[in-house]
Amino acid sequence: MGAPEKQLENATWPVTDFMLVGFSNLPDLRTTLFALFFFTYLVTLSGNVTIITIIHVDGTLHTPMYRFLALLSLSETCYTLVTIPNMLAHLLMESQTIPVPGCRAQMFFFLGLGCSHCFFLTLMGYDRYVAICHPLRYSMIIRSTVCLCLGALVFFFGFSVALIETSLIFSAPFCRGDRVEHFFCDIALVLKLSCAESASKVLAIFFLSILVVLVSFLLILLSYAFIVAAIVRMPSAAGRHKAFSTCTAHLTVVIVHFGCASIIYLRPESGGNPSQDRLVAVFYTVVTPLLNPVVYTLRNKEVRVALRRTLTCNVGPTKSRGRRIREGAGYWKSRGAWPPVKKRVKSAALANEKRGKAGPVQEAASRDSALIGGAGVLELGYGSAHARRARTAERR
Repeated sequence: MGAPEKQLENATWPVTDFMLVGFSNLPDLRTTLFALFFFTYLVTLSGNVTIITIIHVDGTLHTPMYRFLALLSLSETCYTLVTIPNMLAHLLMESQTIPVPGCRAQMFFFLGLGCSHCFFLTLMGYDRYVAICHPLRYSMIIRSTVCLCLGALVFFFGFSVALIETSLIFSAPFCRGDRVEHFFCDIALVLKLSCAESASKVLAIFFLSILVVLVSFLLILLSYAFIVAAIVRMPSAAGRHKAFSTCTAHLTVVIVHFGCASIIYLRPESGGNPSQDRLVAVFYTVVTPLLNPVVYTLRNKEVRVALRRTLTCNVGPTKSRGRRIREGAGYWKSRGAWPPVKKRVKSAALANEKRGKAGPVQEAASRDSALIGGAGVLELGYGSAHARRARTAERR
């Protein structure tokens, strides 16, 4: 009797439910793991919801950079909802089965949101590139309608890739067992249980993974190559520091997310240890979503200020903007640098237009505005040292 006949003889036909092994080999740690994962999940969920709420309520954060951050937080919130509640339920219950349709739905949303997350990080890298390298055209390129269209395209392409991959995996019944050595329906482990020949499917899924993970990461690297080149040419040390500070949070999330995704999905075969794969999966399904609210809240001054205003019930774009204008007026009057940059830019631009040349004041002030995501530097009269030097040169 040949190998195919033996395989079909020992097969169970057809499989209607999968058994998720999860952490069944650690019975003594179930309660501890449940408490740890549940606490992390609550912190992640509350942090992402807080970021979305602050950006929606506070008018000073209605800029392209923070709109992309709100969409990223929404994607992270849905991403954790797909896997963590089911994992917590399995830690408490004896039965750890999941029906095949439920497994398919979980895999579809997990892949769709994961691909969308990669695309959002790429989009945020492009946003930083335009803000730093093309500050004068930032408000023209990254408009509100453009943000909404790009966000819709990100979700569309992410779930299109997920639809293709899940259709490939679930196109045939499963008859090679029902044990999935994971706490959720992972691609490679579910594909091993398919009755059909899986070599071509593995190759197609591997190619799609390269397109999503590797191409997105290379585009981010390309954006930061231009960003670093532009920062090095900045004459002001304060401007260089501000530019780098706006990129560190994004770079941190990019390195962690793409590092874990590369370990799992950029392997030709799933020849790794299942226990090690579960450990890496815990990191990018539980720990990595926690980095988004922590990094973007603790390292971002504008978000911290907006959160403080929200907690002290001083929310409102008109009131907070007026207070910032008054504070800025007192600061610059005490240093003899009044009226604000906006008025000076306008008068300098008119003078330059009469002389038939373009002045550097508008470019320097526009760079300051774009570096913080267009948060209104020109309107509030906050000028950099580079802009002040340019104004002095023009007066001479």
